[in-house]
Amino acid sequence: MNERTEQGKKEEKKILVFAGTTEGRILSGRLSACGVPHTVCVATEYGEELLEENPLVRVHQGRMDADAIRTFLLEEGFGAVVDATHPYARTVTENIRRAAEETGVLLLRLKRAEDTDAGKGNRKMRSFPSHEACASALQEQEGNILLTTGSRELAAYCADEGVRKRLYVRVLPGLESISACIQNGVEEKRILALQGPFGAEMNEALIRQYRISCLVTKDSGRAGGFGEKLEAAEKTGIPVFVIGRPPEPEGLSFREVWRRLEDFLQKKLSVPAGLEILLAGAGMGSREGMTGEAAEAAESADILFGPSRLTAPYAPPFGKHPFYRADQIIPCLKKLLEEGLFLQEARAVVLFSGDSGFYSGCGALYRALEDEIASGRLAARVRILPGISSVSALAAYAGVSYEDAAVLSMHGRELPNLARRVALRKKTFLLTSGVKDVNRLGRALMAAGLSECRVTAGRSLASPEQALLSLTPQECAALKEEGLYTCLIQNPAPREENASCGLSDSAFLRDRVPMTKEEIRHVSVSKLHLSRNAVVYDIGSGTGSVAVEMASLSDDIRVLAIERKEEAAELIEKNAEKFGLENIAVIRGSAPEVLSGLPRATHAFIGGSGGRLEEILSALYEENPDMRVVINAVSLETICRMKEILSGWPVKNRELVQVQTARAVRAGDSLLMKAENPVWICVFDFTQRERTGEKE
Repeated sequence: MNERTEQGKKEEKKILVFAGTTEGRILSGRLSACGVPHTVCVATEYGEELLEENPLVRVHQGRMDADAIRTFLLEEGFGAVVDATHPYARTVTENIRRAAEETGVLLLRLKRAEDTDAGKGNRKMRSFPSHEACASALQEQEGNILLTTGSRELAAYCADEGVRKRLYVRVLPGLESISACIQNGVEEKRILALQGPFGAEMNEALIRQYRISCLVTKDSGRAGGFGEKLEAAEKTGIPVFVIGRPPEPEGLSFREVWRRLEDFLQKKLSVPAGLEILLAGAGMGSREGMTGEAAEAAESADILFGPSRLTAPYAPPFGKHPFYRADQIIPCLKKLLEEGLFLQEARAVVLFSGDSGFYSGCGALYRALEDEIASGRLAARVRILPGISSVSALAAYAGVSYEDAAVLSMHGRELPNLARRVALRKKTFLLTSGVKDVNRLGRALMAAGLSECRVTAGRSLASPEQALLSLTPQECAALKEEGLYTCLIQNPAPREENASCGLSDSAFLRDRVPMTKEEIRHVSVSKLHLSRNAVVYDIGSGTGSVAVEMASLSDDIRVLAIERKEEAAELIEKNAEKFGLENIAVIRGSAPEVLSGLPRATHAFIGGSGGRLEEILSALYEENPDMRVVINAVSLETICRMKEILSGWPVKNRELVQVQTARAVRAGDSLLMKAENPVWICVFDFTQRERTGEKE
């Protein structure tokens, strides 16, 4: 092979990129990161300014027709050309195709990914096949028009004077764009020369500032900010006129173009960095309320996830989604990786309100991402960035500390025994979902006799609408203004908290319903070994005395009091209300039938079985073969079956205890001990083995 032939082969490896889009600029950046020299063609001087300077990149600026492109390909000896021009630049794409076909150069058309979710359900969005058709429809549309289709199609919209005088034209801040506006008769004060990308918040601000009644846009996809325009229009209630995409020639995804370039160069192009996923606490949502690290992450994100109120100020190049759950975010990331636009070198940021480690969905998402990464299903690395919680902010604004306070949340979750929790603490911080939760707090405090409490409610903290309100419980109940509230409740007379069960029989409402006596009740509850988040079935609950004792141990214990007699069921509800226990639910009916469909229990207390003990135990074992069970028995029939239960069921940690108490009663001047009936207490844990009938 002579020197000229060898030189020819080297020249065939030269790459030309027509980079008229974000994707084209990204492709150029990826090639540079892999050490591949190449040439980039841009139409305008402004387009050249958008490219980052790099010694591996040669820039050719200026428009070319098909003949000029053909000459350029031949003179420079390019072996491959990538058409990454805008989907609407049909003439340029056709010129590139013809030139490549005539010179035999490899042509790769990079197709822009569509934003398939944008505009779904938007009844005010109208599509048009051409700019002329859209301009004609605008003649019937009243009010100011925000035109975001660029400067090249201005003639169609300026042909009608009535439309032209109502146009606000957003164009790139280049001389060519501004000149086109002036040549078409657009007033200078109506030229908005701005560089994107534009977030929904910026679009919304322009709509409101210029009193826009209609927005005109191309279907420019995710990279072109199409979704952000639609979001802003929907928030402001204005219609959107969309120029539909022209039929595109066959094209390739970013990943397919990348693989074809690897084949062309006959080498693997590996981008050194991987996909970085940052889970960031966004504080109260404003830039001022974020840490510098979290703000930098949001501003530099390639793709952004989180509630719209948090992502609104940002316009990442690959869009943003109102997602925060793993089942939403992980498939989205995988799809984008499959499309190849990231090429495993990008930053995905998920914003969570407040602090990422404080009543946040961050933990669940982090674990799910770690599982995907460890299993090889997602090529990425994940990191958590802390934020400033609203509790920390409110404590600072109110001038109090919070190391000695209870911190509770009603935001998107149930919180039973709210007033009871507040009654036990001098200071309680409460996260809410909105004004309705503040109303509930006020009503609960008044019902519990805690009207002396003072509530400091922080609304929309760290935002221009921030307000600190000092309220009584009555004022909380009457509050009407919507907003995100964090509350500080200060209790001047906190109540001592019981560390163990210890309610006396006289504390309960009884009527004629039988009740487990005080000492038996205390022993039985202690034998259950309840955990803080236990779910307990109290079968044959009677007055509910055992249910009350159990529910009083922790506000997070959940008790389901099962009772078939209506008189007793009503009494349980009255006793639960008397002690302010919202974590007791009364289930009317007979066990085992009513057990079906109830929340899965961790513990069960059987105070009355109605002669159906075996059936109840079978249902409990099927529900949870690791359940801990305590049975009280006073009848000889039930006592005789205790031995059979302990030997015939798969159980461990077996105990059989007889408890008998005597109480002093006065007889004249003397005190005599009067014996109570003996009670047998059977205790065991189920084990996950088949029933054998053999004694352990």
